[in-house]
Amino acid sequence: MLFNSKIFLVYFLPVVLLGFVLLTRLGARRASVAWLSVASVVFYGWWNIQAVPLFMLSIIANFLMGKSLARTRSAWLLLVAVGVNLGVLGYYKYAGFVVSVAVDATGVDWTIPHIVLPLAISFFTFQQIAYLSDAYDGTAVQHSFLDYCLFISFFPHLIAGPITHHSEMLPQFNRLMSGRGEAGRAAVGMTLFLIGLFKKVILADPMGAYATPVFALAGAGHVPAMGAAWAGAGSYALQIYFDFSGYTDMAIGLGLLFGISLPPNFDSPFKSRNIIEFWSRWHMTLTRFLTAYIYNPLVLRLTRARAKKGLRLPRRGQHTLGTFATLVALPSLFTMFLSGLWHGAGWQFIVFGLLHGVYLSINHGWRSLKAALGYRIDGGWIAHAGSVLLTCLCVLVGLVFFRADSVSAARAILHGMVLGAPQGGGAIAVGLRQVMLIAVLLLVVWGLPNAGQWMRNFQTALNYRPARSWLERAWPSSAWRPGPVCGLVVGAVGMLAVMRALSAAPTEFLYFQF
Repeated sequence: MLFNSKIFLVYFLPVVLLGFVLLTRLGARRASVAWLSVASVVFYGWWNIQAVPLFMLSIIANFLMGKSLARTRSAWLLLVAVGVNLGVLGYYKYAGFVVSVAVDATGVDWTIPHIVLPLAISFFTFQQIAYLSDAYDGTAVQHSFLDYCLFISFFPHLIAGPITHHSEMLPQFNRLMSGRGEAGRAAVGMTLFLIGLFKKVILADPMGAYATPVFALAGAGHVPAMGAAWAGAGSYALQIYFDFSGYTDMAIGLGLLFGISLPPNFDSPFKSRNIIEFWSRWHMTLTRFLTAYIYNPLVLRLTRARAKKGLRLPRRGQHTLGTFATLVALPSLFTMFLSGLWHGAGWQFIVFGLLHGVYLSINHGWRSLKAALGYRIDGGWIAHAGSVLLTCLCVLVGLVFFRADSVSAARAILHGMVLGAPQGGGAIAVGLRQVMLIAVLLLVVWGLPNAGQWMRNFQTALNYRPARSWLERAWPSSAWRPGPVCGLVVGAVGMLAVMRALSAAPTEFLYFQF
């Protein structure tokens, strides 16, 4: 079931919201949690009812293993529990890729039945691995099975994030009471939902229509012309930007409708001055997970290994080449390699991850060098603008691999961007409308505040309070507040988005495939 589909907008959301409001008004907290849990499982099963048993078995098994880990603190049980989760994820998501690699490498005649990838398996697997790790460490929040089930299955974030943490979600379920004072949060939530729907159906989907022919041409083995290659790559970058931004706004808005604050997951990443900042703004909860459970433990282990050998640790900004490679570059490359694999089973995703690992290593090295030489890390506005443009260019190259069907298709796009199409290459016309739309959307991305900034005076995402935008500083009354003016603006935007959503076949959000 898609947020932008008729079945969700007209039937599912109104029925679930009405039932929740009635139960909370009656003070039936447990019943309201049970209602949301059942609705979330129905939401998940709407895609494929055959995937529900695996989904529920995963929730039940991890709940029981988490309880056992909290009691016994058994390292072996933790390894088994995490191994089972990764094994299930590996079978469904990577078995076909591994077999194809083995066939290509050895020439053996292996086949594997077609495996249907369960929806959101990467998201709910990562959430549960984090829960198991914290249960072993003794930091898991006390909870009932019903709360845990809702923590994993809560439909606003289930399919494409944010990847939530038990410590920020389970206490909120315990506070679901009478619903008093929720009118303000409901207004904030509905505003965010409509803004996200507008981004998806009005901005992201048209850009996808421009990007698809270029990548299809490259997938067929042709090199697009230079203009078409840049326009196709730029269109996809804007498509995934507004698609993911839109989903995040809709997810956070839906959570607020039910009295739940989800963590921030998207914060204008194309305004980032470097790749380190980019990953702190793009899929923020995935970055949080990778940092907390992979990058930091790996750095800690490498640091302890050096200490056992009697090697001194470098001071900040004073890395030698050896310590930098060991304590910065290696963890960055490994973590981003896993990030690439998490996004998809294919060499193009591995290249995407490793490329960003190289980006991060260079970024950390450059910052360390500047610090060692006594230069400021960040310069003036000219340096700022140049850094943003350079970061966006690096991200654009990575997104070519992210979107392409194969590494060879990505190389064809990049060849076209740098050298253009050879004689007889593929030709796709780039219209004035597409160029103007790309230019306008770039101005929106770089020049306007995001939804969280516009609504910063009210709680949107959990523990998120962005700085005032230039627009609010210049025009304080432009900030969102419940009232007739904002109501009319959001109503018009929302009406346009809903009409478009109901009049066309819904398209999947891009992160659904991960």
